[in-house]
Amino acid sequence: MPGREKRLKQGNPWVFSNEVVMDAAAKALPPGSAVTLQSAEGQALGIALFNPRTLIAARLLDRDTAATLDAGFLARRLKRALSLRERMFDRPYYRLVHAEADGLPGVVIDRFGNVVVAQVNTAGMDLLTQPLLQAIDQVLQPRAVVLRNDSSARATEGLAQSVTVAKGSIDGPVKLVENGATFFADVAGGQKTGWFFDQRDNRAFMAGLAKRGLKDGPPRVVDLYTHTGGFGVQAAVAGAAEVVLVDRSELALSLAERAARENAVAERCRFVREEVFAAAERMGNDGERFDVVIADPPAFVKSRKDLAAGVRGYRKLARMAAKLTLPGGILFIASCSHNVEPDNFADQVRRGLADAGRAGRILRVSGAGPDHPVHPYLPETAYLKAMVLAVD
Repeated sequence: MPGREKRLKQGNPWVFSNEVVMDAAAKALPPGSAVTLQSAEGQALGIALFNPRTLIAARLLDRDTAATLDAGFLARRLKRALSLRERMFDRPYYRLVHAEADGLPGVVIDRFGNVVVAQVNTAGMDLLTQPLLQAIDQVLQPRAVVLRNDSSARATEGLAQSVTVAKGSIDGPVKLVENGATFFADVAGGQKTGWFFDQRDNRAFMAGLAKRGLKDGPPRVVDLYTHTGGFGVQAAVAGAAEVVLVDRSELALSLAERAARENAVAERCRFVREEVFAAAERMGNDGERFDVVIADPPAFVKSRKDLAAGVRGYRKLARMAAKLTLPGGILFIASCSHNVEPDNFADQVRRGLADAGRAGRILRVSGAGPDHPVHPYLPETAYLKAMVLAVD
């Protein structure tokens, strides 16, 4: 539409449905079709993947309209992403592709050594699945590739959900190493891709705070929503005297216990299978207090309609976590809900702290690690928000 190409020319890779001429021919295109974008004056703007049924109608792939969308094209994108990760990490455990920021709209690829897990969440990239698998094989030569196409985001694009092993076989949890500790990911049946690489740097920071307590000797730590033990086990490895790991998932806790044994810290870890709010309330009523409290919940706000209830959940979690924190202790709290703005999240944490009758100081505000880059024109995709507070 006239004048609507300005954002695209400036560098934004998304074109919304009200920015294109949605005539009968456009509406008839199959979701995911590769199209050439043009200005109202006929200037070629780039090649994109088009879906006439979604709010984001076109996702730019390349400014070169002569580009051929084949395995070679995708392999070049993977090699670029791989080169960047290999500069940052000395071991092959990281997010290799983070969607638009790595030039592959809606595609997430996590690497667990010689096992690769991919999510394809847009109609256009779904049509390119086979060339993508060929590119992965060419660039990484993995022994196994899992397609975790079970994200709710696929429904928005009109895609079915499934989990398939596209190459090799998976006979159980896959080993990974993070910050010097060993863990196990259920890449075929766990949450998302089986592990959350985005919290790597935050786990390292909190592990550093688990070396020394408020009194002489190492601290006590509680890890709420521990999942497979990323925060809690690393705290124990760093020297925490006792770590209580809480999650309602039996499978996740079993992998956390396995990690604790693998890292020779099981005797200092206590595993509690319970709904977190109930566990936090019970521990608070029992007078349990900790030097370090970690609260890393799943997304409370999965869509805009959940916003009001979800932000109340973050406020409640902050209140309960603050009550578990010793005066002078450290509280870590995070949100992975992309629908919750950073200012709103920070406000709920402040309110929760006040509800608990506590005060504090913000020591650190952070997001995801560098293997989760953010496209400069899509700041809203910086979904992870984390705060570390010293609680008085």
